[in-house]
Amino acid sequence: MSRIPVAILGATGAVGQRFVQLLADHPWFEIAALAASERSAGRAFREVAKWVIPGDPPPGLGEMPVQPLEPDLPARLVFSALPGNVAAEVEPVFARAGYAVCSNASAYRQAPDVPLIIPELNADHVGMIPDQRASQGWPGLIVTSPNCTTTGICIPLKALDEAFGARQVAAVSMQAISGAGYPGVPSLDILGNVIPYIGGEEEKIEEETRLLLGRMQGGRRVKAEVVISAQANRVPVLDGHTVCLSVGFESQPTVEEAVAALAGFRGPEVVRGLPSAPERPILVRAEPDRPQPRRDRDAGRGMAVTVGRVRRCPLLHLRLVSVSHNTVRGAAGGSILNAELLVASGYVGESGSR
Repeated sequence: MSRIPVAILGATGAVGQRFVQLLADHPWFEIAALAASERSAGRAFREVAKWVIPGDPPPGLGEMPVQPLEPDLPARLVFSALPGNVAAEVEPVFARAGYAVCSNASAYRQAPDVPLIIPELNADHVGMIPDQRASQGWPGLIVTSPNCTTTGICIPLKALDEAFGARQVAAVSMQAISGAGYPGVPSLDILGNVIPYIGGEEEKIEEETRLLLGRMQGGRRVKAEVVISAQANRVPVLDGHTVCLSVGFESQPTVEEAVAALAGFRGPEVVRGLPSAPERPILVRAEPDRPQPRRDRDAGRGMAVTVGRVRRCPLLHLRLVSVSHNTVRGAAGGSILNAELLVASGYVGESGSR
């Protein structure tokens, strides 16, 4: 198929730059426009985007002019890396204009008619889109991806929930500083330190987990009944979120059964052939000191979650550690995979949005 023209909203920020990097050579999508705030609009991308992620900017995009956040972009699909307050105003404008919006922002994750999707977990939640279009009266759509920490929790939790029925979860995160954006956390606050508070993070993890593990019933999403208690911490790691999980189940597994369920998890057939989908969404490490963010965050081109230290828990049934790349799988890469799912499901393409 011919490549689909896409635009990136908030292209000059750290997550916007990750979108640029991942989309530069994408087989299905072609960057047709970069958009940002008024102070950047009208200038070349290289002039206004201080490149802060590893590597160099993709060649050929530096001279592309940054356009305003207005729905006259030459694209059918837009990726939103906007701050939540800006996304709340801008994303519906694009949906009303007929664009498919794949959002990394938090503004609409919990809206009752907006899918919150990790494709390997709940690809069928795209079934909410017809009701969204009907209720909002727009020809476009909004689909969201979850908080970066929620992603590293929910992917292994889904595998275990399918097999054994997860009922209680205690999650303690150790989150990389890149999750705070650029310039992020002041060095005098984070170096040699742990900050045991990230505003709104624990609430997002708890609510989003229940949405992602929920089921579709009569065209509507029903939250999972799992109880989750989250504690969020910022640590002096550049990239890669680590989460320690303790899980209680309806049917208690052995460690060997849990490892088999994690290693064998693949997600639905519609997702497996998508360009950004890792061959194995979950990688299980047997070493006693893995996973580690520096060694495991790039697994599966940054799209896989690495799990280790799977063992019995004296309080609940099982405990384990997960590591995921927060700006790839947990941000831009996750939104791109959502867009690929929209194409595969017929919501974007020759007869889809725009």
